[in-house]
Amino acid sequence: MDGADLDIEARLRAALARRGDASSDYDIDPGLPQPSGRTLRQAGVLVAVHLGGDGPRLWLTKRSARLRHHPGQIAFPGGKVDQGDDGPVGAALREAHEEIGLDPDRVEILGTLPAHETVTGFSVTPVVGLLRGPFAPVPEAGEVAEAFCVPLAHVTDPTRFRIEGRRWQGRRRHYYVVPWGPYYIWGATARMLRSLAERMSR
Repeated sequence: MDGADLDIEARLRAALARRGDASSDYDIDPGLPQPSGRTLRQAGVLVAVHLGGDGPRLWLTKRSARLRHHPGQIAFPGGKVDQGDDGPVGAALREAHEEIGLDPDRVEILGTLPAHETVTGFSVTPVVGLLRGPFAPVPEAGEVAEAFCVPLAHVTDPTRFRIEGRRWQGRRRHYYVVPWGPYYIWGATARMLRSLAERMSR
């Protein structure tokens, strides 16, 4: 492992060790109605940082346009915690294997970020892990239209993020975005990346 990879690993470990609050889709939309008596479902997503090559990069997916929920959106590999999973970490690794063909044994888990609450009723734990060596994703056609990389430096730079809004359920909802080329990264995915960016910029 070269010096640049060691530096990125050290920065990621330091970022994960810093104290910080959980994030939420309600962070920048405090007036957004929250269902009373809601029970959040647990989920895990894999923040897979691929070392080597032209620099560290992050794997993301574009969801299939045929999906009922969030079709065509950019997301981390991941999903809800199923019975038999080892919590959010196990769910993130299992889903990454199912969605893009990433062998769990190839991922070195560094830690987790505080959970993120979504307006769809999930408590999502971002699981940060390292991937080294060649990897050719195999998207699961029923769920994933495309798997692609973005430079880690782009999505860990707080200045790359901005707040936008659109009409949702009869009111204007606000959210973070961090576009990359043709990919419009927004919503919960952008908010979780923003949390990582804030920690890494300290």
